[in-house]
Amino acid sequence: MGTPLEGIKVVEVAMWAFVPACGGMLADLGADVIKIEPPSGDPLRGLHIGHLGQGAFDYSWESYNRGKRSVTLDLKQPAGRAVLDRLLAEADVFLTNLLPPARRAMRIDAETLRHDFPRLIYASGSALGPNGPESDKGGYDAITFWARGGIASALTEEGALHPVAPPGPAFGDTLSGAMLAGGICAAIARRALTGEAGEVDVSLLATAMWSQQRLICQAAADGVRKYPRPKVDRPNNVLVANYRTSDGRFIALCMLQADRYWAPFCRAAGRPDLAGDPRFADEAARREHLAVCHQAVSALFASKPLAEWKEILARQDGQWDVVQDVGEIAQDVQVRANGYLKQVPAGNGASLPMVSVPILFDGAALPSTRSPELGADSDAVLSELGYSEDEVIDLKVQGIVF
Repeated sequence: MGTPLEGIKVVEVAMWAFVPACGGMLADLGADVIKIEPPSGDPLRGLHIGHLGQGAFDYSWESYNRGKRSVTLDLKQPAGRAVLDRLLAEADVFLTNLLPPARRAMRIDAETLRHDFPRLIYASGSALGPNGPESDKGGYDAITFWARGGIASALTEEGALHPVAPPGPAFGDTLSGAMLAGGICAAIARRALTGEAGEVDVSLLATAMWSQQRLICQAAADGVRKYPRPKVDRPNNVLVANYRTSDGRFIALCMLQADRYWAPFCRAAGRPDLAGDPRFADEAARREHLAVCHQAVSALFASKPLAEWKEILARQDGQWDVVQDVGEIAQDVQVRANGYLKQVPAGNGASLPMVSVPILFDGAALPSTRSPELGADSDAVLSELGYSEDEVIDLKVQGIVF
């Protein structure tokens, strides 16, 4: 079987992480994604922040630009725009995150392109949405998704010196990019069913709201600005909490039906006396004596190392898992069985690890290829558009194509 989006052509005029991550996802799904870069390239190519290893690969660039073809093109010149028009005449999707004023100045706004190419799906990633007084404002995931979207506040304890920071680079960008890819797939399906091409926009702010909609809806209904975070030593349910083992690791319990799992958990852990204690007889009693109950369970977990707890917890039906470090995930048995992390050929016999698109088709992960060098596909794409070798050379001499 072919890949799901085989035959779909996407033209991407975007930079940084959010919308390029969407393009990378579409490429893994089988679309031909042509990334148009300015002569200087996507600025992400030169950005080196966060945790940098000793290897030869920039994993930010590789992750978000996988499987694309790169064309360097000066869209500010008429001849460059003419090349783009040829591309769009054959394209299914135009994908961008340039700010609206820049799009209008370059005549790549939705109104212009939808008029010139009626079957083109226009997809944009924005900071704050396409409507409203701040629709022209830019943003990044650390400020728009994480801060303005309420996630930092929701994770930060009252009185903290600083709000909790994101767990890593492009955390909100990749989630928002996946949302945008889903919207594009829906638009492709609608066009196939009705013939109607349309516009799709996903914002960092909207994705942040979607990710914590339970709290936002409750706060809106209650007129509350912020809900306090539950104290780690005062969980509502002692079987929905994290516990430290004797070797300094953590186990996360999520046994929502506490009365169903309490006695079997105590028996498996070798403490049937806890289940028989009238103070802990049911959920109401455990909540009434929460401090002493939580202390007893904490001491129980602290008495044995992680390896023993994995064996013990496997003997009961309540839900639990290990709090893993990122460096352990590559060896996770389920990650390996499902192909969630794969080795992608990088040339010269080398390979680089890459996380798979989190969708399996027919039980298998989709393949990936690495990201392109700047302008690596300019000649090939121009040839496909019907430009002769002399015409390509002329475009290069004029500084249109690099």
